[in-house]
This record gives sequence, structure tokens and C-alpha cells, in this order.
Amino acid sequence: MQVSHAARAAVASFDDPNLVSAAGLLPVMRLAEKAGLRSLADTWLSVPTDKGANAGLKVASIVAGMVAGADSIDDMALLRHGGMGKIFTACYAPSTLGSFLRSFTFGHVRQLDAVASRVLVNLAREAPIVSVPSDGGFVFVDVDDTIIEVHGHKKQGAGFGYSGVRGINALLATVSTSATAPVIVAQRLRKGASGSPRGAARIVADALKTITRLPGQKSPVLLRADSAYYGSATINAAMKAGAAVSITARQDPAVKRAISTIPEDAWTTIEYTDAIFDTTTGTWISKAEVAEVPFTAFTSRPKKDHTTGRLVVRRIPELNKKDLAHPTLFDTHRFHAFFTTSTLDTVTADQVHRRHAIIEQVNADLKHSALAHLPSGIFTANAAWLVLAVIAFNLTRAAATIADTILTKATTATIRRKLISIPARIASSGRRIQLHLPQSWPWETAWTAMFAHATGPPQS
Repeated sequence: MQVSHAARAAVASFDDPNLVSAAGLLPVMRLAEKAGLRSLADTWLSVPTDKGANAGLKVASIVAGMVAGADSIDDMALLRHGGMGKIFTACYAPSTLGSFLRSFTFGHVRQLDAVASRVLVNLAREAPIVSVPSDGGFVFVDVDDTIIEVHGHKKQGAGFGYSGVRGINALLATVSTSATAPVIVAQRLRKGASGSPRGAARIVADALKTITRLPGQKSPVLLRADSAYYGSATINAAMKAGAAVSITARQDPAVKRAISTIPEDAWTTIEYTDAIFDTTTGTWISKAEVAEVPFTAFTSRPKKDHTTGRLVVRRIPELNKKDLAHPTLFDTHRFHAFFTTSTLDTVTADQVHRRHAIIEQVNADLKHSALAHLPSGIFTANAAWLVLAVIAFNLTRAAATIADTILTKATTATIRRKLISIPARIASSGRRIQLHLPQSWPWETAWTAMFAHATGPPQS
């Protein structure tokens, strides 16, 4: 691409009152209205009147800014340009929205959590973001935390956690199926020095309760997590709610004893890194193998905490050779064990458990979007910002699902580039507004499908 001859002498002026830079916000925020975002916020939030007047409009404004790419309070100014006032009302100044967030207490954040869960349920009625598995398979709930790095010395709650990075800890729970990308079903902001399992049982209970309200949801649920969440509180919370678990087990003495009882002929070769499939024997040629052994977890705790299931173990040869005269089992192989109460066969259980890493993509997506920063020095304001970022993430995912199946699993940045950040010129005829969008827009069909759905009648 080369600058044209005519453009070399171009002049520029910011003087058109009928242009908008993100025309995709119109159908997306219509979708938010259908999901009840504003009305739910007005109903649930009890922020003091001097700061919380029109709470629903302010919540919707912050979510709209995040959908359009805002990752700080100052970025909310992108809602106040050109013709935005012609297609939206109550385009608040960033300072107003910042004051609103700073008025939140912990109780108000929990009220906003209730709004977020209900918006997700309503979005699931508008778009198949958590479709019921057609094969009768599991609905997967993944739990993980991530550190959001901060730099200000006055950030409440900032500290050095397990990662060695100074930040604040965000705990997330996502829900997905084999056919749908993850959406966030529960969230919590914690101090940076918090241990990973802190509050995990509560967020698991909240997530599983929300899933029961999803339309048509009758499929079995499987909770997946890494070894940080291998504890009786988290596992018992999941099982009490009727979910099976698949959680990485720490290599404590009890787990090592169980692994050592697995006979050599019980190991099955699996598809793994650099594996080759042998069509003659119908097996994988690989260095990785799996096996299982019955296991009762937490036997050192009171009997009511004992949990019976299986220990599924994956082993690969130890590549860091140790010069030992008498190598033990754990010197010759590296073992990865997870505790599960599912009925999946050994190989399938291992494959399913490894896909827990999908939640890392959600963490990265959020950090490249609204969670690039935690904008306030006040902890509860940042906690509210996290919940609003989650609503924006789920809303964007629902819009993409409606627009085009190809975009169903796209990142937020890709969805924003193709469906949200589209310039448009506003023309008025009588009381009707028409958006003039760029000719030959590559994703015109997808955008039109999203627009038609959002501006059409409610879904039954």
C-alpha cells in the first residue's frame, strides 16, 4: 500500500459532528439492553444517591467504553465524540464515571456480581454462548487466578504474590463446552499477596449456582483446576453442588504412594508432544503414558472430608538424567497426577483435564483489554472495574456468536476490530437515523447479522 498522490497534500480537521468511530457499539449496546444490563443495575445497586444516581446508565456507559477498547477511566472520553450523542443518551464524562466507581463498597461490588451473573444468563437466551452439549458431554467450569500488575505506590491491596510480581489478584471461573468458547461465570478481586485457594470454594459455589440458571442446562458439570485448588473445601463445594471434579493433585506422600502401586502393564501410551500414530497397531508411538488408580483424598483430615475417586497419572521419561547408583521411580520419570470423580475413561480424562489451560487464554484476553490496568487507587473501585470488565467480555462474546460462527472463538481484540471499531457517518431523515458504513467492509455480513438481531424483536 502506498499513499496516493492526492493524499500527499491532504489537510485534516476534527470538525464533523456526524461521525462516530465505533458504530458497532449501537447493536452491542442494544444487545446489552435486551440482556437487562441497565435495568438490573438499577434494581440491584444501592450506591448512595449523590454518586449513584442513574446507576444503570453509568454501568452501561463503562461497559460500552470497555467494549470499544477503554482500559482506563480517561479512555471513557471515547464515548463523547462526533455523533455519539445522536445515537446514545447520557454520555457521561470520565470524571463522573470515576466518582461513581470510587463510591463502591464491598457490598456494592457483590451487588454488581449479582448483576453480572443475571446478565450472563440473559445473554445465553439471546445467543448460544453456552450451548448444551449435543453428545451428552460435560459442561466445563475452569477456575484460575491471575496477577494484574500495578505500579502506583498508593494502590490499595497491591502486594507481591506467588508470581513475584507486584499486583492485585483476580480469581475467575469460566464456563465452556466442547463446542463453545469460555465465558466468565464468576469473578473476585483479591489482595496481591492472597494465596490462590483463598475464596475458591465460594466462587465455585457461585459459578455452579449460576450455571443451573442457564437456559436448557441439564448436562453434567466438570470442575477443572490446577494443584493450587487441590483442597477439601473447593472439591466439597463442587460435589455439594452436583459437579464432578478434575483437579491436579500435589505430589504429597499419599499421592506418591498411590503412584508407586500402579503395575507396569497398566500404562497406556497416549498422543502427546511428538507422538506418531501407528495405523498398523492402531496405537500411538509416544513417550507419554497414562494409568489410573483408586484413591481417597484428604485422609489426614476428618472423615467427613474424605473424598473417594481416582488418581489419573501421566508419566514421561525424566530427561534431566541423574547420576544415581540406584534410581527410584521418581528419578526415572516425571509424573503429573490429577484427582477426578468423573466417569471418563483414563485416556479421555487426561485429554479433558489438559484442556483446562483454556482459561489462560481468557486471562490473557482480559489483560489485553479492560484489565490492562486497574485504574483506581481504591480497592473496591478496582473490584467493580473487574466485574464490569467481565460483563464487557461476555457481551462481546455473545455479539460475536450472533454475528458469525467463525468469530465465536476469536479474541476480544479481533472481535473489536471487525465488529465494533467501524467508523460511520450519521444521517437523519425525519425521526429515523441511518448509519453510512464503509463500502466493501470485509465483515459486512457478520456485522449486519449482529445488527439485525440486536435491533429486532426479543428472542423467545
